[in-house]
Amino acid sequence: MPAPAFVEALNDQIAHEFAASQQYVAVAVHYDRETLPRLAAFFYRQALEERGHALKMVQYLMDQDADVVIPAVAAPVNAFSDIVEPVRTALEQEREVTRQIEHLAKVARDAGDYQSEQFVQWFLKEQVEEVATMSDLLTTVTRSQANPLWVEEFLAREGFGGDDDEAGAPPTAGGDA
Repeated sequence: MPAPAFVEALNDQIAHEFAASQQYVAVAVHYDRETLPRLAAFFYRQALEERGHALKMVQYLMDQDADVVIPAVAAPVNAFSDIVEPVRTALEQEREVTRQIEHLAKVARDAGDYQSEQFVQWFLKEQVEEVATMSDLLTTVTRSQANPLWVEEFLAREGFGGDDDEAGAPPTAGGDA
């Protein structure tokens, strides 16, 4: 059984992951409305990935016979002034999630909960990738602000963000639903 402090912190993180998923849906909708389908598709995929992270956390708690609390989440930001602001928002969100995951690792370590600390390691590695991806995308979108179709071309050409390799990932509640 995980340490009670870790269970509480992981349930909080489930809320953060679902909120991140909702924010990415809002960003995707913004790009869809701007007729930027590759940016929209990128963020729809990101939304599914964040939902999947939440469900991995749910599965871990269920596997450990710990209480799972499915939370309400605050409404995401839905209005953006230009094509850069949503990516800037996404990068800030990924940096915050990194701090949250680091906190989870600390809670587990401080409690001597080594299984939970091991569980969190995959998420720490994942956050390095997430921050790097959003940082690169922010650079690209900023450079292409005058012509958003350059971003679309970049995404098409580079297959940017399409790597769904989750080798070593914890299992997801509901399978790959």
